Amino acid sequence: MNANEMICKCKQVSYHDVETALHQMDQFEDVLKAFEEVQKMTQCSTGCGGCHDKILDVISELLMA
Repeated sequence: MNANEMICKCKQVSYHDVETALHQMDQFEDVLKAFEEVQKMTQCSTGCGGCHDKILDVISELLMA
């Protein structure tokens, strides 16, 4: 996935923004907790919510890397 690709169009959050937010976290308990923290930092998935699953997929991908 392109680092500049917009995952959350409502809030203009890119793949890179999600990755940066994850790297700012102290620990990763699970994907849903990571999602909540990323959401707090970026406001992703707080508009229409259509990107929710895509954000979860990106977090999962980054945590497994």
